[in-house]
Amino acid sequence: MNKKWNGLYYPTKDFQKQANLNNKKIYKQASKDPIAFWSDLAKKELFWQEPFTETFSNKQTNFGPEIKWFSGGKLNLTENIFEHNISQSNSLSLRGGSQADEAIPTVEIASGSALAMTKSKVALIWEPENPDEQTKKYTYEELLSEVNKFANALKNLGVKKGDTVGIYLPIIPEIAISMLACARIGVVHLVVFSAFSPDALRIRLQTVKAKYLITADGYYRRGKTINLKQNADLGIENTNIEKVIVVKRAGNDIIWENSKNFWFDELTKNESNICPPEKMNSEDLLFVLPESGTTGQFLPIIHTTGGYTLQAKVTGKWVFDIKDGDVFWSTADPGWITGHTYSIYSPLLNGITTLLFEGAPDFPTTDRWAKIIEKNKVTILYTAPTAIRMFKQYGAESFKNCDISSLRVLGSVGEIIDAPTWLWHNKEIGKNKLPIVDTYWQTETGAIIITSLPGIGPTKPACAGLSLPGVNMNIFDENGKPCKNGVEGNLVMLPPYCPAIVRGIFGAPEKYKNVYWNLYGKDVYITSDRAIKDKHGIIKITGRADDVIKIAGRRITTSELESAVNNHPEISESAVIGIPDEIKGSTPLVFATYRGVKNKDEVTKEIEQEIKKSMGPIATPKKIYLVHELPKTRSGKIMRTLLKKLYFNENLGDISTLSNPETIEAIKKQITTNL
Repeated sequence: MNKKWNGLYYPTKDFQKQANLNNKKIYKQASKDPIAFWSDLAKKELFWQEPFTETFSNKQTNFGPEIKWFSGGKLNLTENIFEHNISQSNSLSLRGGSQADEAIPTVEIASGSALAMTKSKVALIWEPENPDEQTKKYTYEELLSEVNKFANALKNLGVKKGDTVGIYLPIIPEIAISMLACARIGVVHLVVFSAFSPDALRIRLQTVKAKYLITADGYYRRGKTINLKQNADLGIENTNIEKVIVVKRAGNDIIWENSKNFWFDELTKNESNICPPEKMNSEDLLFVLPESGTTGQFLPIIHTTGGYTLQAKVTGKWVFDIKDGDVFWSTADPGWITGHTYSIYSPLLNGITTLLFEGAPDFPTTDRWAKIIEKNKVTILYTAPTAIRMFKQYGAESFKNCDISSLRVLGSVGEIIDAPTWLWHNKEIGKNKLPIVDTYWQTETGAIIITSLPGIGPTKPACAGLSLPGVNMNIFDENGKPCKNGVEGNLVMLPPYCPAIVRGIFGAPEKYKNVYWNLYGKDVYITSDRAIKDKHGIIKITGRADDVIKIAGRRITTSELESAVNNHPEISESAVIGIPDEIKGSTPLVFATYRGVKNKDEVTKEIEQEIKKSMGPIATPKKIYLVHELPKTRSGKIMRTLLKKLYFNENLGDISTLSNPETIEAIKKQITTNL
């Protein structure tokens, strides 16, 4: 990107000229009538088995708004990937303009006809952790065949439309096949991150009352074999799981129950590769994805079919400027929303190649990612600031001996990217010419809602960008009034929201209302993020307004972490805060009251092991402070903000409300001694 003025970056002329969207008039046009805007897109971008009769509705209920997009319409997400994948040349276009405000034609969405897929085109590339192991590639025809065979196998096991299937798999081809097979037959999928502990798996399966689980014998992580089947066996205890389908990956020894366990390949080998796509209502449930929410609680988020499919497709096309022939690498695990939308669904809906990688970014060597980019001619790289900071720490040498010139778009997701990291990424990886799209969205929004479109700009380092065309984001003060430019406030979304917005919290309608719609009235969606807007309208996310810690782009609740700490018999209560981390973005810091019976070092190690057991290694705290007492208000509330200020040696302000102010000096002394 070329620097223009006042720290703003715009696309190069060559990139702008070829971009799918390259004129800023798109924003004004979309804002005039966003409902009509999305309606036109839905008609032109998706194949509908039956047309929708109402684009948008927002009925108020006792449990918050009942939002619906494209009511009456029937479609299947996988049919839009395979049988009716619309050519890139028939996409929405707004071309020929410049940064100037000259008059331009109205947006036209060429009608085109739905084209049959290119059977020989590569849909999926899978790279194993071990670089000596063979890469797998699936054409669209081959992927459809595998999806259909597994979809038929699921039906023969007794799975039916509306059931929920748990997916507890590493990043192997079968995770994509499983998700697509579920969508093919109208089965709700619940993907659980493979590094999550058995306890974390159990609560997720219990919440959705899943009867079926898809897992693997094991997988590889930094050269070690992880026995995933063992974790799954523990995780399904006290759940409704009746049958477990197991993918052969690592070949490790596992416990096998003939009446309950089934090999994936044995189920599919004799199945037909023809499976008609289930006709789904636009508002039929597509998947449930548990998220750590604004109150630090466990929130199983509901997403439906029509609106999600549309927004997943068009955001890929607009934000990443997807072109025919692109190889898209979203480094996110499908156990997270980024992996759902941009590792699996969006690239395939746009008819391009998506790449999945099983391993860690710097194993076995720090140039592993660069070698993958070179080998597969990756054109779009979408990753988290955590990974970018890691490579910044290693230095540009990690990429120097590999040809990464195939890259043409870079993306950032999951957390705030700081300006120094953005600038390093722009210079060393982007060579000062590739657009960097810093994207803001949530599990709840399903897809990107704020970014700088690469063919339009402007981009400002460490800032997310402008609201997506057709999405109305704003920043409100405590009184529900829009903040002036430069004033921090609460980031909100206003009607008609975005088509992929959360439709509810599974099994907890009252919580849905209280978490997302309780601050500014019944029509204002609360992101629970704080933000600031500059004079150009560019939005900068300043942080969370809740007690959730974002670790390497993954939101972990403080309540779950504190629960793990409190499991130790030597601990009576605890407080967990998040602090900045150079690599992971944020990392937990634990303060826990200590009974003083057992050796401190032993207790610290045991707490760390308990956290790893309950939440996985990702949640390992930077430091555990064992204290005699935690600072509390007279009402008994633990003052976590004070703990953070103590750690960073900041002014504590008024502490007169504390019931135990004497704890402050004791904790401060311990922090100073143990930094």
